[in-house]
Amino acid sequence: MRHEKILICYNEPLGIYENYSGKDRADGAEPEDTSDPGLVAQVLHMQAILQRRFEQVECLPFSRDFSKALRRILQHAPDVILNFVEALAGDVNFESHIAGAFEILDIEFTGSKALTLGNCLDKLKTKQILRSLGVRTPRYALARLNRKPQEAELKLKFPLILKLNREDASIGISENSVVNDLSGLQAQLDFLFRAFRQDVLIEECLPGREISAAVFGDRVLPLSEIAYDGLPEGLPRIVTYEAKWAPNSAYYKGTVPVCPAPVDAELRALIEKTALAAFNALDCRDYARVDFRLSKRDIPHVIDVNPNPDLSPEAGFIRSAGRAGLSYEEVLFSLVEFALQRGSASGRPIAERRRNLNAYLQELKG
Repeated sequence: MRHEKILICYNEPLGIYENYSGKDRADGAEPEDTSDPGLVAQVLHMQAILQRRFEQVECLPFSRDFSKALRRILQHAPDVILNFVEALAGDVNFESHIAGAFEILDIEFTGSKALTLGNCLDKLKTKQILRSLGVRTPRYALARLNRKPQEAELKLKFPLILKLNREDASIGISENSVVNDLSGLQAQLDFLFRAFRQDVLIEECLPGREISAAVFGDRVLPLSEIAYDGLPEGLPRIVTYEAKWAPNSAYYKGTVPVCPAPVDAELRALIEKTALAAFNALDCRDYARVDFRLSKRDIPHVIDVNPNPDLSPEAGFIRSAGRAGLSYEEVLFSLVEFALQRGSASGRPIAERRRNLNAYLQELKG
C-alpha cells in the first residue's frame, strides 16, 4: 500500500441555461435534465479503485463556494489531485481557474494545466493556435455577439456549422446548426445569441467521416468513428447535444461509435500524426481527445481538441483504451503516476509541499 495522499476533485452538476440542445421546444427537442445522477457513483467507484493501491483517497465536490473547497484541500494536503472539475455552478469558464489554483498551491494534478484548458475552451483561440503551427482545421469565421456577418464578408463555403465559441459537450448543437444559405445562418445566429449570450464560431462543414483520436501520455489509442448510418434521412451527419445526452432522440439512437475505426494504414498514420501535433500545439498533458472531420479527399481536419475528456466507463476515451488492452483501473493508476512523476522530477519533496499547504491553512485560520 502506498502512502501518497490522493484527492478526487469534481464539480457538482448544475445548469445555467434554459436550453442546452440548440433548438426550440417547438422543434421537438427533448426535455433536458442537466443533473447527472450517476456522477457521484462514478467518483465513488474511482475512489474504491484507487484505494486498492493508496491508503488515503478522498473526494471533494466543487460548488461556487470556492473558499470552502480551498479549506478542504488545505486540510487534506494531497500529494496528487485527480482533476475532474469542468465548471463552477455550471459555468465552464471557471474550469481553467480551478487548475490555476492548483498550480498556485503547488499541488500536482492530473490532466492539462490552466492555460491549455482556457485555450481549448475558446474555439477561436484553438483554431488560431492550430493553424499557426500548420495543423489543418476547417476554414472559419467568428460572429461576435449580436453581430451577424453579411454575405460579402463571410468568405466561407456553405454548408456551414455553427458552434458556441466557449462551450463544450456539444451544448447548443442541433440539426439546426448546419445551415445551407445566408438566411439560415442568420436565423440560427439569432437563436444562439438569444439563448446563450455569447460569440458563435462559424465553420465550414466538411462532408467526410468523423473520427476521434484518444491521446494517452505520448501514444495514440485505437481510433474511433461515429457511424451515421442509423440517422433518418434529412438530419445532418454531426454529433449534436441530443446525440450525447438524450437517449430517446433520433440522434442518440442513430450515432453509433465504432472502435477501432475501419481506416487503412496510411490514413490511420496521418490521423495519429495530426492528433499528436494538435495535442502538443495546445500543450495538452496526460490525456486528451482530438476530433477530426475528413474532407472530400479524406484529408483529416481537426474540429476540436478536448483536454481532460470524460473518463466514465462508457465514454469514448475508455472505449479506445480498452481496445488498446488498458483496463479502467490501469488508466486511473497511470494518470496518478503521471502526476507523481512530475512531482518527483520537480525536485520538491512531498513533505515540503505538505508543510507549505499547512502554512496556507494556518494563515487562513489566522
